[in-house]
Amino acid sequence: MEHKTLFEKQLKLRKIFSGKAVNFRADVIRLPDGKTATREFLDHPGAVAVLPVLENGEIVMVRQYRYPVQEVTLEIPAGKLHSKNDPLHARARAELREETGYTAARLEKLSAFWPTSAFSNEVLHVYLATGLKAGAAAPDEDEFINVEHIAFKKAFGLIKTGKIKDAKTIIAIQAFALRNSTRAKEN
Repeated sequence: MEHKTLFEKQLKLRKIFSGKAVNFRADVIRLPDGKTATREFLDHPGAVAVLPVLENGEIVMVRQYRYPVQEVTLEIPAGKLHSKNDPLHARARAELREETGYTAARLEKLSAFWPTSAFSNEVLHVYLATGLKAGAAAPDEDEFINVEHIAFKKAFGLIKTGKIKDAKTIIAIQAFALRNSTRAKEN
């Protein structure tokens, strides 16, 4: 399949806002038909998320208030990369420890995805953490987090009933379930 005719070429990079966590751009581009247009989007260095699974199968999750949606959410630990070149494994380990206090003997990449490719260039890298050892959490000074252990089956049910709405958490739990069902079929 030919995709060349779909490509949009950047003509001008235009920063609208540079913030602590994200930046906004309004780039001028050339469309495949030769016309120009503006693409407004969130410029993001990316993030890591960690699905921590205990030996008993429970998932270590965090409950926190998310201002943009005005709700307390149940999520897996995650954090923004400092730059697009930030070492992913190191950031994943750091976020797990900071938000939950746990350290992992093993990290395995589960997935990477664009949460909202229509208006953001963020890539979210999801890791499975196993061989967990408890410790003291050290969240950022502006993070207020409760750590909870949730049975995998219950977490899956919370997705089905719409009680877990966080995309990275839904994707991580479903990727883990798919990985395990695929491995079971192979054996």
